[in-house]
Amino acid sequence: MGRKRQEVTLLGVFSATFLLNTGAAFMWPLVTVYMHNYLHQSLALAGVVLLLTSLMMILGSWLGGKMFDRWSPYWSGIVGSLISLVTIAILIFWHGWPIFGILLPLTGLGDGIAMTVVNSYATLITSRSSRFVFNLIYIAQNVGVVIGTLLVGYLLDDGVWIVFTIAALCYVVLLAIMATDFHVPVKKWSGDSGDAKPAPANLHLIYLICFLIFALWLGYSLWESDISVHMTSLGIPFEKYSWLWTLNGVLIVIGQPITNHIGLHFKLAHQIWVGAFIFALSFVVLIFAKTYAMFVLAMVILTFGEMIGFPGMPAWIDYLAGPNANKGKYQSMNNMALSLGRAVGPLYGGLVIDYASYRPLFISVTVLMLIGLALVMIWTKRLPKKTVPD
Repeated sequence: MGRKRQEVTLLGVFSATFLLNTGAAFMWPLVTVYMHNYLHQSLALAGVVLLLTSLMMILGSWLGGKMFDRWSPYWSGIVGSLISLVTIAILIFWHGWPIFGILLPLTGLGDGIAMTVVNSYATLITSRSSRFVFNLIYIAQNVGVVIGTLLVGYLLDDGVWIVFTIAALCYVVLLAIMATDFHVPVKKWSGDSGDAKPAPANLHLIYLICFLIFALWLGYSLWESDISVHMTSLGIPFEKYSWLWTLNGVLIVIGQPITNHIGLHFKLAHQIWVGAFIFALSFVVLIFAKTYAMFVLAMVILTFGEMIGFPGMPAWIDYLAGPNANKGKYQSMNNMALSLGRAVGPLYGGLVIDYASYRPLFISVTVLMLIGLALVMIWTKRLPKKTVPD
């Protein structure tokens, strides 16, 4: 018999991330359009469902981190995958209101657990640098989002049950990967709490990075929810909205290897700063967007910003936490911040749109992202140079 593998493979991490995000991408743009146009519910109520789903993802991320560190990393991934699979499978047959609004948040719980487990396993890969691994995860995330969002734009017209069927198949394959590739030994850290805490200054920076992640994903969630309705209200077909995600994916597949190579010549923090700033600028374009060409321009700017700045954030958090920290705990903080942004975004967007308009929404989100970026930059400058990885 051959020697047992000591760590999860890059292909396993890539495939699990891809499948998780493909399955989730079927849901996020679907919720607003399906509830508003098919179930005849308000945008605000759709925002509440997305809020609950994201809150359950936050709970799942927290649970996933605890389960990874204190229980069984392997079985944590299995449990998370099973929760998502079972709830999506039920939605194939029963997807009216209110069962849709009840079961979808449970899918978020499973996704939150599974995503934290995958990221935590990724921090333990030693064959490549953490920066390379999380760049790979980022590509998998976005390719999954592109494929899922593109398919849902066309499948929805043939029946929502088809959308749930394809999503369920993604989770079946995910479960198979979790059961095989992720069955590797994981080191348990010693100590009374099981966690070697980072220095207080590093911990403060981790919190600020998480706030920036929250702000960026609050803005990103508007693309996944309210912007689709905004475009259709301007007379732009929903299929054209789906094509924006295809553009996003093509740019990432082509541009990510280039930005990764260029990024090696800059400190990780500086790369994140530039990316976050460019990402925020895309929402300035949205303030004035009335034509499809303007939405295309905004998506191009957003895509360059995210592929420059987003991949390095979990790697930086892992670096700041230190080599002996519980991996699940700090990767769950990254996922919780992301999920909280997704939770607040659609509801905040729905409320601002109902009581004001899209322009104040885009202005306020831009300001929030720039505040988060400024706080991270200011605090980083106060820390020793070793706090910023190469």
